[in-house]
Amino acid sequence: MKILGIGNAIVDVICKVDDQYLINNQLTKSTMKLVDEIEFKKLLSTLNIEETISGGSIANSIVGLSQLGNNVGFIGKVNADDLGQKYEDGLKKEKVNYLYSKKIEPFPTGTCLILITPDSERTMCTFLGIAAKINDEDIDEQIIRNSEITFLEGYLWDEGEPKKAFDKVINSSNKVAMSLSDLFCVERHKKQFLDLVENKLDIVFANEQEILSLISSKSFNDAVSYAKSLNKIMVITRGEKGAISINNGKTVEFPAQSNLKIIDLTGAGDLFAAGYLNGLINKMTINESLAKGTELSSKIIQKIGARI
Repeated sequence: MKILGIGNAIVDVICKVDDQYLINNQLTKSTMKLVDEIEFKKLLSTLNIEETISGGSIANSIVGLSQLGNNVGFIGKVNADDLGQKYEDGLKKEKVNYLYSKKIEPFPTGTCLILITPDSERTMCTFLGIAAKINDEDIDEQIIRNSEITFLEGYLWDEGEPKKAFDKVINSSNKVAMSLSDLFCVERHKKQFLDLVENKLDIVFANEQEILSLISSKSFNDAVSYAKSLNKIMVITRGEKGAISINNGKTVEFPAQSNLKIIDLTGAGDLFAAGYLNGLINKMTINESLAKGTELSSKIIQKIGARI
């Protein structure tokens, strides 16, 4: 198998709102907030649903890789409930090897409200449910050894017992990639993320906000210098400024596409990572990998949802 993704298995519930809705509910635009089941249901009761789809950051990337013809798999925890079955069916429909055997659990399948404002920004409220309870016993070392790259998400650190699972994955992997996931996620777990980035990961994906938060700086030049010092692969997306890959000290920049009709930024980073990793595992150049990432992220932001 080319790439195995491990992440939160989340069903996305996509809704359109105005800025006042975010203010009224004390939500910070463009971030992800963790909520309990009561708050989730309260918010949902005030919204009109546009679409429901199998989601989760790494799962979105893995589906993108599958759509490009790669042999990929995903491990993410769902309940043996209606949403859990729909989640599994959604991945299998996309020819992803779903490598978790679901069973009856004390918590429901995780769900995420994706609130899209008129400026196309997405703000997320996530009830993790059973997705957050992934642990080392859910990880099959042999599946990891049989994968060229294991791809993890920072969101996994938000609840449960991630360290034990992460250690098992990292110790069994041929190569490990990770997305920093979200600005607030970085701020919640800065110490652990710094240790992972500097000592345990081979490939890191981040946007400009996330990497600057990680290194406690406001200067992008500092971020580039930091990435060069690591002697590994770090890929940073910068919105309309394009993207940059720092590969063992070598820097390659790629411009963003222009004249796009942006509808929804959900999944932009996820699909960028899919395109870049597709280039990496298929022996493309860094420039070609950045181009494929840019192409996929440009496509996804011109439609609702995180699936092409």
